[in-house]
Amino acid sequence: MQKLLTRRLATTSGPALLGTVALGVLPSGPRAQGALPKGPVRILVGFSAGGSADVVGRLIAEKFRERTGLTTVVENKPGVSGVIATEAAARAAPDGNTMVLAAMASTIMAKLTFTKLPYDPQKDLAPVSLVSTFQLVLAVTPSLPIATMAQFATWAKANPDKASFGVPAVGGHSHFFGLMLGKTLGVDMQVVPYKGSAPMITDLSSGQLHVGVSALSDFLASHKAGKVRIIATSGQERSLSAPDLPTFTESGFPTLAGDGWLALYAPANTPPATIAALSAEMGAVLKTPDVRERIVLLGMDPRGSTPAGLAEFDEGELKRWQPIVAASGFKVE
Repeated sequence: MQKLLTRRLATTSGPALLGTVALGVLPSGPRAQGALPKGPVRILVGFSAGGSADVVGRLIAEKFRERTGLTTVVENKPGVSGVIATEAAARAAPDGNTMVLAAMASTIMAKLTFTKLPYDPQKDLAPVSLVSTFQLVLAVTPSLPIATMAQFATWAKANPDKASFGVPAVGGHSHFFGLMLGKTLGVDMQVVPYKGSAPMITDLSSGQLHVGVSALSDFLASHKAGKVRIIATSGQERSLSAPDLPTFTESGFPTLAGDGWLALYAPANTPPATIAALSAEMGAVLKTPDVRERIVLLGMDPRGSTPAGLAEFDEGELKRWQPIVAASGFKVE
């Protein structure tokens, strides 16, 4: 596990490599405790109860409560790929009592795709800490005689009409990663959006859909059960959750690298000392062995960062995905 603390995140643009931030250097102890907010803390989650983001949110909330003694609750505000929860956090009082556990969809991708986003992620949110990263995967229906990226590339080029890829929602990380996959292969792969990963996996299992792109956590159980077949994952290194699965990079496609992630943000103008204290406590939470184990079992890799490291990482993600999103022409009106 110690190796993970210094592993580089799978990004190819910008200098922000949060995997190089050792959690042990984050401040903790009485100084951090003294700057913590007064009163109960809310962690907003933009997805329904029971999903992986919700489970992570409740896990870190409980450990944060144990460490600080502060009443800490998770409040689910599902809708619009997390935008509703993220907007609520951006509009909350800047006192440290409200954070949002946000994904790329409501921060990076929302800024790049919404014509009228009700907040600016870089101006209206204060980065606290990266929490976890997760790899995207390419999966196929098990009836296809495909087990490697080389075989998939050959099949997709020969069957472009069948190479449309399903995603759990339109306009998210999976959507644009799939477009990047098609561009890399030289195949016009069309996106097929679903309302969640469950119906997509049902169609993929039955053969009604041939290809799917989503988070490793969405596909892993079905892959192990033989209902879908994962071909490759998007990390620079193999995931702790599935060390038997090859990456796109080791399969000969190094440009197909880039993790999804969950990170904590507070409202802009929250006092820097409070942000530092929250970040330090969350860093300590994410070093807890049982927290790390649970996150890995969810198909994610536990992380942690300084607020400045997360801000730098966000800038790198914007620069990485802006040309890909722009080339697609996709916009949310």
